[in-house]
Amino acid sequence: MWKKLTASALLLSLAATNIAHVEPTSAAVDTNEVTRGEYVKKVIETMGLELGTGKTVKFEDVPDSLKPYIEKAIELKLVSGKTETQFAPDDKITREEAIVIVANALQKDSDYSEAVLNKFKDSKEIQKDNRDEVAKAVSLGILKGYGDQTLKPTNVLSYRHMNTILERFLKEYSPVEANTTVSLRILGTSDIHTNIMNYDYYKDTESNSLGLVKTATLIKKAREENQNTLLFDNGDSIQGTPLGSYKQAVAVLKDGEEHPSITAMELLDYDGSTFGNHEFNYGLDYLDEVLDDADFPYVNANIKDATTGENLYTPYVLIDKEVVDSQGNKTTIKVGVTGIVPPQILNWDKSHLEGKIVVDDSVQAVEKVVPVMEKEGADVIVVLSHSGLGDTTHEVGEEDVTYLLTKVEGVDAIITGHAHQVFPGQVDESLTGVDLEQGTINGVPVVMPGKYGSHLGVIDLTLEQKGEEWEVVHSKAEVRKIAEDASDVDKEVAAVVKEAHEGTIEYVRQAVGNTTADIHSYFSQVQDDPSIQIVTNAQTEYVKEKIKGTQFENLPVLSAGAPFKAGTRSDPDYYTFVPKGELAIKNVADLYLYDNTVAIIKVTGADVKEWLEMSAGQFNQIDPSKTEEQQLINTEFRSYNYDVIDGVTYEIDVTQPAKYDANGKLVNEKAERIVNLQYDGKPIDLTQEFIVATNNYRANGTFPGVRNASYVEIYPDENRQAIIDYIIANKTIDPTADGNWKFSELPKEANIVFETSKKAVDVIPQNSNIQYIGEGTDGFGKYSIK
Repeated sequence: MWKKLTASALLLSLAATNIAHVEPTSAAVDTNEVTRGEYVKKVIETMGLELGTGKTVKFEDVPDSLKPYIEKAIELKLVSGKTETQFAPDDKITREEAIVIVANALQKDSDYSEAVLNKFKDSKEIQKDNRDEVAKAVSLGILKGYGDQTLKPTNVLSYRHMNTILERFLKEYSPVEANTTVSLRILGTSDIHTNIMNYDYYKDTESNSLGLVKTATLIKKAREENQNTLLFDNGDSIQGTPLGSYKQAVAVLKDGEEHPSITAMELLDYDGSTFGNHEFNYGLDYLDEVLDDADFPYVNANIKDATTGENLYTPYVLIDKEVVDSQGNKTTIKVGVTGIVPPQILNWDKSHLEGKIVVDDSVQAVEKVVPVMEKEGADVIVVLSHSGLGDTTHEVGEEDVTYLLTKVEGVDAIITGHAHQVFPGQVDESLTGVDLEQGTINGVPVVMPGKYGSHLGVIDLTLEQKGEEWEVVHSKAEVRKIAEDASDVDKEVAAVVKEAHEGTIEYVRQAVGNTTADIHSYFSQVQDDPSIQIVTNAQTEYVKEKIKGTQFENLPVLSAGAPFKAGTRSDPDYYTFVPKGELAIKNVADLYLYDNTVAIIKVTGADVKEWLEMSAGQFNQIDPSKTEEQQLINTEFRSYNYDVIDGVTYEIDVTQPAKYDANGKLVNEKAERIVNLQYDGKPIDLTQEFIVATNNYRANGTFPGVRNASYVEIYPDENRQAIIDYIIANKTIDPTADGNWKFSELPKEANIVFETSKKAVDVIPQNSNIQYIGEGTDGFGKYSIK
């Protein structure tokens, strides 16, 4: 425990310090100046504290011998680093910095007026944030100043003055029995999407920007730094690459067989997980088959059985985590863990879930379960939020709620995801209470670890024992990025998924036909595109065959498709490119990423127009009178929501405002971007009925136009399989887009630009209205369009 030094013991200690640095020569004058590392060590020794191991210290410039002292000083909030990775122990410490440290160590409740500083001529040199502590030190007689009525706060501290300060400090320092502390580390992954290996199955090559085999190295290193560690996954782990499809539809998961994602997570000793929305893409029976072999718990608080109203899954677990405390003793911390999924899964996977489940509001579900965990003795509460950050206003049933969850009383840490972004990182300026340096929102540590294993979330909590209970007294969150080469691939994880990985590669290499030209999505957001054309063609053929002999046989068939890989979420490599020649399954999977099934909806011509008005929100409004650069693409609008509808022709007038925002909310009622909308060469009849081929995700969604559908039918076949069948039937396909949409004439004087892959410069045809300008942002290229 804490030991107070006697005055004589302190004097002997300080005298020893003076002996080592007596009468320095002018040539070695710096040896009489105290460094940050030396001073922190001396303060901790003066306080008589027992030290920890120093393993929680992450500063790269702190020697192992000094780490226990730095660790204790940080734990007591006496000092911080210069940066996240540098403590600067060899930097000279100023008198002001030194005084602030010992003032912080004095736990005195009295108020100390800053007016005591006014008697010193140079008091204005004291930093504003430090005036309270310096005033305390002056009031207690620890700092007395010089005879010329100055404090010289910016002067480097000498050994003589350090000894004087610490001698005075000890007279005021009366430590009580110290509370035991525990440093608890929580690690988080999210949105792995079966990217277990560092392999891009679409390009059929290794990729060092993704893979749980690379995240695993970060996990193991983080555990080495702190043995008191828990590891959780935030969902979307069983779907997303051909490996996920392979285990669901080709080498079908059998009873008693572990899913590769589960096997990898068990090897890495995950302590728990929650569900992402994509866990439900294959239906509840398949999900149950995946779960029944997992040796770690899955938790979810907002999915209920539609019949009984009871929680369908375990709403929370309490983990008795054995840890080593600051005294080196083993103790147990009870960690409560719960999770939520967006209620929108009822729309996105309606065909699998309708009538079987209901999904409660995420915020309300967490508010309900947290007190239950607290009542059952949870010392720490962790929320696995498969949800984006969202905004500050709560709307019941909304998709992205993590910001709101930080305001739920009792929540100590949040692992979030779903949006495939990184936090701590750039956030919407409208979100208040965000501390990017500490990685907290409204005081709660939050991590969002990117996508596909690109990052590991690390949350460090300091818990202090107060009686029989533990209380979180300090927290910090960060994300760690995987290495950019293959040096960090974990061989153990690679070995346990080897069979599934190799089977997937063999599967995706199977040939299905040929293409007469390259297929790419580089310009899919600014012109009619071959990568979408193939999808819509295949859907049209499939649906026409399906409706033969039905009441819809004589209705015209349209087909909707969207650019799935178009630099989504600031990824300059996230584009489709299929070279001319043989087409394999991997190429089809690249064209159509998701495990959606084909669907049809019956709508009117008016609904088609509203559907397209929604899609046209992909573009920013262009001002014809401006001559400076104007960005064409609205980066807040997800490319997979930019639906192109084939079977009609139309133009988009981007000089007009968008009618709907990115969430489908009406923002400009009278706006009309969709002009010259025609069917069969004539202006579309707004009352005419159409069958539109799409996917189950869109058919069950709330898009303008789509939500007015008078009939919806979901077929069992995947869109991807429909494309494969189309290519096999045609043997060789011409991927040329039919040009059924274009922009209305763009303003001649306007300087309109957009960003896409730098590789797109190689495929710009001669006499194109698109020109390469140069470097864009975040690794993209910048292009102009006329």
